[in-house]
Parts: sequence; C-alpha cells; structure tokens
Amino acid sequence: MAESKLGKANEKIAEVVTSGFQKVEDGVVGSYKKVESGVVDTYTRIEDGFVGQFLTKEGETVEDAKARLKQKQ
Repeated sequence: MAESKLGKANEKIAEVVTSGFQKVEDGVVGSYKKVESGVVDTYTRIEDGFVGQFLTKEGETVEDAKARLKQKQ
C-alpha cells in the first residue's frame, strides 16, 4: 500500500515538474524568437536605408542595388 502511494506521489511530482519546465522553455524560446525577429528586422531596415542612400544608382531600387552588389562579390 505504501509503495502505491509513494509511486502515485512521485508521478504527480514528475508531471508538475515536467509541465513547469515546459512552460519555462516555451517562454524562453518565445522571447528569444521575438528578440531575434526584432533585431533582424531592425538590421534589414538599417541596411536598406544605407543601400538606398549611398549605393543605389540613378533610377535603381534598393533590391536592384543589393542584387548588383551581390553579383560583384
């Protein structure tokens, strides 16, 4: 009888610990993805602004200038 109570208690503890870990993991991963997305978006805006300001030729779009520069490399 004592083993079954102990076994059930251990199972409940394991479920609580596992679900708690999963919630923490989901929160951390979700936060990381939001930060990563924000950084990448900001970098892209800065890059597009720089290319548009300094590296485009007359009548050329930012995308065309990026493609041209990539070909030169």
